[in-house]
Amino acid sequence: MWGRQGAGRSWLGSLFASLPVVLGPIGSVVVFIILAAFEGSLCSFVTAVAKEGLYTIFAKYRPQLTARGVFAVAGWIGWQALLFQYLPGKIRTGQVTPAGHILAYRMNGLSAWFVTHLVWIALCWLGILDPAFIPRNWSGLVAAMNLGGVLVAAFAFVKAYASPTHPDDRKFSGSSIYDFYMGIEFNPRFGRDFDFKLFNNGHLGMMVWTLIDFSNMAYQYQTLGHVKPSLILLTILQTIYVLDFFVNEAWYLATIDIEHDHYGFYLAWGCICFLPTMYTIQAQYMGLYPTSPSSAYLTMVFAIGLAGYAVFRSVNNQKDRARRLGPGHQCYIWGKPAEFIVAPYTTSNGTQRTNLLLCSGWWGWSRHANYVGDLVFSYSTCALVGLGSGAVVWTYAIFMTILLVHRCKRDEKRLEGKYGDAWAEYCRRVPWRLVPGIW
Repeated sequence: MWGRQGAGRSWLGSLFASLPVVLGPIGSVVVFIILAAFEGSLCSFVTAVAKEGLYTIFAKYRPQLTARGVFAVAGWIGWQALLFQYLPGKIRTGQVTPAGHILAYRMNGLSAWFVTHLVWIALCWLGILDPAFIPRNWSGLVAAMNLGGVLVAAFAFVKAYASPTHPDDRKFSGSSIYDFYMGIEFNPRFGRDFDFKLFNNGHLGMMVWTLIDFSNMAYQYQTLGHVKPSLILLTILQTIYVLDFFVNEAWYLATIDIEHDHYGFYLAWGCICFLPTMYTIQAQYMGLYPTSPSSAYLTMVFAIGLAGYAVFRSVNNQKDRARRLGPGHQCYIWGKPAEFIVAPYTTSNGTQRTNLLLCSGWWGWSRHANYVGDLVFSYSTCALVGLGSGAVVWTYAIFMTILLVHRCKRDEKRLEGKYGDAWAEYCRRVPWRLVPGIW
């Protein structure tokens, strides 16, 4: 099971699977309206829609496309493209693609993060840029990010036909709308090195996350005179998460995004618009409506968030160490020799290979323990806003739950097809997918 389902999908199935092309932008606009016009209250929004109609509410409160917003998003993409292309970094190779290509990636995300934030601080210090520019221009930015995500996805769709980087790594489903959504090219690039997927997720999506948090802190300070502890702790947690992504950037090359997904609307709009608008809802909310839960509550939730991150990092470190050392080099996990299942598989060109399935430590606890840490972290960042903040604040955690449960199923379907009996043995030894006793 490579990438996604190929030919044979019904037109109705393709249409249903592609609904996020419409529902995604609508969802981002709905969240903007709830935060900007209804104080973050989903109930107030629903009541207003029932009374006045959805079209009227959208027409009255929707994000407005502005020249400043378009210029800011275009400038952001251009600036990050320069850093991605020209900042030095270690070269890493990804997995062999189904057509047999071995692609090189330059790992310069961490240095780009520091350069980006230092330049932002310098511009603010010199008075050239308002540190609260992002929340003050959020309406225009949301509209421009939506437009930008759709345009980039359309460009990738046309490029896949007109000038594919690796024609033999394309995949067509037989449905144009589904191909637009999930993508046709596996690794579209400009030239040899400028990889769309790595640039899009790391430099356009993850990079802006912390800038949005910092800018909302500045906005809260400008309007309130100080910054609430809840927003400070949220920013600390999310900065740790983003920096972890860039410190371990080479790890991203082994994820579903790089190894299996094609580049279409799902990744293009998802990283250009969905990630900046939805992953930062907590900071947006607290920038507009400062909350102040008790110190004891904040301390407990912050500690749980750190614990979630620690689990996430520990789980991934165990797998990395096991892959690096293997069973013949006294690899110990939790004080005991690591346990493995040797899993033979056949590549697309008929080559016989083997992998090792780690089934001790966290990976003997559940088959996707890394997702558990991610979910604990996600719910903690939402909880920092306060339990009475309304449902929209929990959008990020709810989305992560749906995403990671779906990825569990995608992972297991692919691994079952790849490893066969070895995967069945692993499932017998590690019966729980996510949380023991629950699922």
